Amino acid sequence: MDTPTPAAKNTTAFFAQSALAFGIALLTMMVAIFYLPADPWPKAFLALGTLFLTTSSFALAKCVRDAQESQYVVSRLDQARVDRILADHNPFKEVG
Repeated sequence: MDTPTPAAKNTTAFFAQSALAFGIALLTMMVAIFYLPADPWPKAFLALGTLFLTTSSFALAKCVRDAQESQYVVSRLDQARVDRILADHNPFKEVG
């Protein structure tokens, strides 16, 4: 009756692939902005926008991760409470 929720673990290869993809995407975006045939002000605006998007993406990912972890802890606590109630309940015990 006990069905523990398995924790999802990322492999090292997946982590490396994600980090490499992120680095390549950010680098190519910055190089593209650098070689853009425009004045320095629009380039600076696009570069700052790219950096802001990057940092806000990290913040959003952290918030989503924290929300999922807190939900997992709450569901584990609820399951533990139900298990305790079921363990303490004995329908064949005499009421006395």
